[in-house]
Amino acid sequence: MIRVLIADDQQMVRQGFTVLLDTQPDIEVVGQAVHGLDAIGKVAELAPDVVLMDIRMPELGGIEATRRITAEHPHIRVLVLTTFDLDEYVYEALHAGASGFLLKDASADQLAEAVRVVAAGDGLLAPGVTRRLIAEFSRLHGAAPRAPLKERVADLTERETEVLALIAQGLSNAEIAERLVVAEQTVKTHVGRILVKLGLRDRTQAAIFAYESGLVRPSGY
Repeated sequence: MIRVLIADDQQMVRQGFTVLLDTQPDIEVVGQAVHGLDAIGKVAELAPDVVLMDIRMPELGGIEATRRITAEHPHIRVLVLTTFDLDEYVYEALHAGASGFLLKDASADQLAEAVRVVAAGDGLLAPGVTRRLIAEFSRLHGAAPRAPLKERVADLTERETEVLALIAQGLSNAEIAERLVVAEQTVKTHVGRILVKLGLRDRTQAAIFAYESGLVRPSGY
């Protein structure tokens, strides 16, 4: 069972998500939190696998709560839910450590699948979000890569570096396998090694790393 904590300041939203997810045979909602500080406390108490995190909440917002939770509990995945499909929220939430980003108007099936994806350790980063991430990175940081991160890229093999760049472009494992003319399982192996070598949580964090290290340059957005 995938254990889920829902953090949202609106009771109707919390109850709605709880009803939707509890119908899934492999997902259990173990608790609810009314703001960011409450979420941090409930995470320590309930040890969920996935936290559904609202962006805008009183006491402590979802971005800072995500940052603290992922720092203290690296194994717990955070899936950010918001009604605000804005560049700054996309970038900041993912940069804070979220493994995925989903709008609140997603269907029940999309929500359940998103929980499964991030619980399995695969970041949920659709190509559209990737493009906004690139644009926001370009706006915030310009073209200057962070030197320490750039040095860590050198630890990767040539093929791993190639795979990392394709992850950052929003390609799935199947699409990467087709692009490189290799088996999908081979790509999965490369992705796993990339995450271990760079000390990253999932492919979402790998995409951000690729931009911040300068491996992928924001351009054309």
